[in-house]
Amino acid sequence: MSKLSEQDIEKKLLRFPEWDYYDDAIHAEFEFENFKDCFSAMSRIAFECEALNHHPNWSNVYNVLSISLSTHSANGVTNLDFKLAEAIEMIVVPEEE
Repeated sequence: MSKLSEQDIEKKLLRFPEWDYYDDAIHAEFEFENFKDCFSAMSRIAFECEALNHHPNWSNVYNVLSISLSTHSANGVTNLDFKLAEAIEMIVVPEEE
C-alpha cells in the first residue's frame, strides 16, 4: 500500500470533517455521553480493525476517544487509513433521521 500525497489526503479529508491531518497521520476526537458509550464504540471499532487487519493509535479518557490513523509500513497515510476512518465514522457519528 503506497503513501498518499498531502494533496490527496486533503482532498479525501473533505468527506471527513471530524478528521485533521498532521504528523503523517489523520486524527479525530469523539466525545460520547459517558464512558460506557465510549467503550462500546471502541469495542465495535475493534471488530472493524480486525476485519481490515489495521489498527489505530488511540486513547480514551472517560467519555472522549482520540484516534490517530497511519500505515506504519508506508510511513504515512494510505487508502487503508481512510477505509478504517469511514468504518469508524459509521460507528461513532449517528445518522440523521
